Order: sequence, then C-alpha cells, then structure tokens
Amino acid sequence: MPPLDEFGLIRVWTEGRQSADYLAKAGVTLGIGDDAAVVYGGSASQEWLLAMDTMVEEVHFRNVTMRESDVGYKALAANISDIAAMGGIPKFALVSVCVPPSWDAERMKQLYDGLYLCADRYGVAIIGGDTTSAPQQLVVSVTVMGTVEAGQAIRRDGAKPGQLVFLTGPTGLSAGGLHGLLKKATDNGKHASEPLPPRLVQAHQRPTPSVKAGRILLEKGWGASLNDVSDGVASEAWEIAEASQVGLILKEELLPVSGELAAYAHHNGIQPLDFVLYGGEDYVLLGTVDRKYELLMRECFRKEGIPLFFIGEVEDGTPAVIMESVSGVRKPIEKRGYNHFSKG
Repeated sequence: MPPLDEFGLIRVWTEGRQSADYLAKAGVTLGIGDDAAVVYGGSASQEWLLAMDTMVEEVHFRNVTMRESDVGYKALAANISDIAAMGGIPKFALVSVCVPPSWDAERMKQLYDGLYLCADRYGVAIIGGDTTSAPQQLVVSVTVMGTVEAGQAIRRDGAKPGQLVFLTGPTGLSAGGLHGLLKKATDNGKHASEPLPPRLVQAHQRPTPSVKAGRILLEKGWGASLNDVSDGVASEAWEIAEASQVGLILKEELLPVSGELAAYAHHNGIQPLDFVLYGGEDYVLLGTVDRKYELLMRECFRKEGIPLFFIGEVEDGTPAVIMESVSGVRKPIEKRGYNHFSKG
C-alpha cells in the first residue's frame, strides 16, 4: 500500500467511526472533511462553525523566518481563515501551548502579543485554552468558533459544470517569502544584499484571512463552493474537484502572478507558477460561482477594494484539475501542496 497523505490518513483514522445518524442527532450539520465543522447553533437562524489548527516549531515555523509575535499572529490567522472559507464570522478562540525550556516567559509574552493583535483585528475573543510543558519544540494549537446563518455555510462540494473558478487574491507570495527568508538564513550571508520584496515577507509572517470576501460571497449567494488557500492552489482545487465530483480547468494566462513574486522567482531561477500553484498559506479564497454573477461580483469586489480574479471554469467528468495553456493545450495539475507527512 503506497504511503498516504494527510487527508488519506485522516480518512483511515476517522471514517466510519460514528454514523451519520449519530452525528445528526448530536447536532452536526457538517463534520470532518471541510474547512470547518458546522453544528447546531442553539436557534433556527444560526449555526456554529468550529475549526482547529496546530503549529509545530521546525515543522510550520522556524525562528529564522518568524519572530515570536509572528508565530502567535499566524496561529490565529490560519484558523480565522477556515471560518472565512465557510462564509462565517469568527467569534471566539481557545489557545493551547506546549512550551519547551527554550521558550522563556518573555518569548511567550511576545507570541501572545501577536496572537492578541490578530484577535483584536478580527474581533475574536480569547476565552481559554491549556498550557503544558514540552521537551523540545513549541506547539501552538488554536480552536476558533464562528457563526454562520443556518443552512448557508459555503462548502467544498457545491461546484457545478459551467461555473467559473475564482481567486480573491494572488497566491504564492507567502511561499516566496518563506523561500527568501530561508535562503538568507542558510547561505552564511552570501546573498544578504539580494532584494527580498517586503510584500512577500509580510505575506508569510502576517497573512490576511479573507473574512470580508467570505461574507460577501455568502450574503450575495455567489459562493457555490469555497476553500481557503492554505496548502496551495493545486491542492485546494483538487479538494473542490473531488468533493464536488467535477473537473476544474485553470487557464494559465488568467492565474494572477504579482510583479514582486515574478521578479523574485526569476532572479532565483524558479518558475513563478511553482509558487502560485504549490505554495501555501496565502489564505485568499478559491471558489466557484455561476457565470451569471460574474459582472456583479467584479463590480462589488472592486468597490470593496478586494482583489478578484476569474481563473477558469468547471467541467463535468471525473474529478481532476487541469491547466490550459494560452494555445489551448491541456495537462493535468499534480495533486500536491504542503503535506505534513511527506518524507521528502
């Protein structure tokens, strides 16, 4: 049996453990398999969204690429992004930390400075958590709770043939920032003077969850399917394709590539599309929408000052993600992005 990726392992560990009837009676509208779970919210008009993410030192961050405050900020931002990907409003957070000896009280205070900065920026109340020791690496685990109108949470499985595929911002910036920061940290100063665009560094250290865009898509009824770009466009597109049982055709000339990223990538002999497709942690939204809403979406997002790019279309057929070149040549896009259990 070939090695399983993160999602394959989740299926092995959880599939069939609790019946759909059991979960429904417990108040679960949507369980494992999307950006957030959806559960009964105590009234006929509202449901709760619950999402949890964990960051591990030397796996998700290093002190050469992230300041302590950046770690705290990003740990919460990643969870807020999952709520945004369902069209919800983030409300509360629980924070658990496993603290090794190398993280003294001052370093942890700085981490919480960043965490509370993010919480205040997005209106999230920190209401509890847990603290314990760890032998070597820091572990930060955050659970965010949000609200959404009952029955309206935007899921991955709503893509239909004929719809358009969109992004609410450029991607690859965070991956470019990470690449540059690691390069500067490991080359013994040889490339210290090489330009690393501040926008790429900012995208990696202090990402921006797309809460406003998610709310617009829900309130206007434009979000047929939706994912946040945490593991890369290719990976998120595959998740929508498989959940919806459709093909996603991405058009190469329509994929947004920022000028800063393109210049940095070319300077380092890297194809910009490698960052765009397979980089992660940009936290923009990837989704699909009925064609009839295209002009309305463009106008609304322009007025709100939110980037919007239509990058392809949905087709009937076996789940797949395909790149179409300017000349019309199509080739499959690999089902890969950030994999926590990769040996490579």
